[in-house]
Amino acid sequence: MKLEINDKFTIGYFAKKHNKRIFRKGIWTDLSREWISKSGDKLLTYYDLDNQGYRTCLLYTSPSPRDKRQ
Repeated sequence: MKLEINDKFTIGYFAKKHNKRIFRKGIWTDLSREWISKSGDKLLTYYDLDNQGYRTCLLYTSPSPRDKRQ
């Protein structure tokens, strides 16, 4: 899925900090990106609407679009 600036989405990933799979509401910004780490892991950096800050996640599912009303 190709995300554009201001697209809102829900993403799920395994959070090491919480030791479980979590879901977050996010928004794609000009600082968001999908990239490959030096160790070859696929990563996603996005703005987390739940925690009001940028996050980078590993082992994520493709972001699914959110209803524009949310």
